[in-house]
Amino acid sequence: MSTEQTIAATTVVTPDALLTPGEITFEDGVIVDVRATVGPVPDRVLCPGFIDLQVNGHDDVHVAYATGKAWDRMDEILVAQGVTGWCPTLVTAPLDAFAGPLAEIATAAARTQTPRRPAILGAHLEGPFLGGAHGAHNPAWVAELDTAWLEALPEIVKVITLGPELDGAAQAITTLAHAGVLVSLGHSNATYEQTVAGADAGARLVTHLFNGMSPLHHRAPGILGAALSDDRLTPSLIADGVHVHPAALRAAARAKGRGGWVLVTDAVGWRDASGGRRGVEIVDGAPRLPNGTIAGSCLTMDAAVARMVHEANIDLIDVVHAAATTPARLLGRQDERGAIAVGLRADLVALDPATLCAREVWIAS
Repeated sequence: MSTEQTIAATTVVTPDALLTPGEITFEDGVIVDVRATVGPVPDRVLCPGFIDLQVNGHDDVHVAYATGKAWDRMDEILVAQGVTGWCPTLVTAPLDAFAGPLAEIATAAARTQTPRRPAILGAHLEGPFLGGAHGAHNPAWVAELDTAWLEALPEIVKVITLGPELDGAAQAITTLAHAGVLVSLGHSNATYEQTVAGADAGARLVTHLFNGMSPLHHRAPGILGAALSDDRLTPSLIADGVHVHPAALRAAARAKGRGGWVLVTDAVGWRDASGGRRGVEIVDGAPRLPNGTIAGSCLTMDAAVARMVHEANIDLIDVVHAAATTPARLLGRQDERGAIAVGLRADLVALDPATLCAREVWIAS
C-alpha cells in the first residue's frame, strides 16, 4: 500500500527559490509535489538532507576502526545534524591496511535502508598518495602513486584525494575518473599548471580549500588559485571557525558561485581510543596533534550551514547547494537525491529558523 505525506514550513529551500511558506508532498519516499502554500504552518526551514563527502568519524567513533554497533552510533550522530548521505573517509595508512576498513564500510553500506539510517554513498580515501602538504597525515605512510593498487580498489571507493604534482598523477586521475571515482586534489603544494593538468585529466574536487596546500601568491597562484579560478574544480570548505576565517569562506563562496563549492566537516572521532593513542585533543575548537597541527574537526554539518549563513553572509540557497545539491552532483547521484524537487528522494531536514540547527529528519526507506 502506498503512503502519502505532506509537510509544510515557513521556508522551503528549493534549488532556485525559497517558498515562504511552502509544502512538500511525498509518496513511498519520493517527492511528488513542491508548492507554495498559505495559512499557518510550522515555523521551520525545510532543506534537502545534507551530504558530507568527508567524515573520518565523530565523537567516540573512528570509521577506520568501526565495526558492528559503531556504525549504528554513526547513524545516530549524523542524522542528528541533518546528514542523510555521507562518505566514510580513511586517511593515509600503509597500503596493506586499507582492505579491512574498506570491507567494513562496504558491509555497513549494504545494511537495509531505514528512516533513521543515512546512506553510505561510498568511501573516500584521503591519501596515501598525497602531495607535499601532509598536514596531520603520517609522512612515513605517504606513498608514491601505485597504479596497480588503485586499479584493484573495491567498488565501494567513490572519492580519492591525491596530489596532482606526483609522478604519473594525470594518468592515474584519468583512470580513476573513467572508473567513476571522484578525484579530489589536495594536501598539495602543486603549481597552478600542475593543478590545471589534474583538472584536464578529470579531477573535479579540491579537498578542504586553504588547508593542506600552499597559500595564494599573485604571481604563482598554485593549487589555491587554480581551485578558485577553474570552473571544473569544486573546492570543499570546512566552516568550523578554526580551519578558515569567515572572510576567506565568504571570498571562496562568492568566487565560485552557486553550485561551485561544497561544505564538508572533515570530522574525526577525537574521543575514540585509536585517535587518543596519537595524543589528539580538542584545543581552541579543533582536534590537534601534540605539536599543534589541526587533525580534522569536531564540526557538524548543520553548524557548518549556520556559520556560512550567519558569519560568512552567504545566501541560504547557495549554502544548501553546497551542503546537499552539489555533493550529490559530484557523486553522480543528482537524479536521486540532493534537492527538494519532484522525482527525488524525500530525504529532508527541518532546521530551526533562528539557529539553523537540525530539528527533524526524514529519510526515504
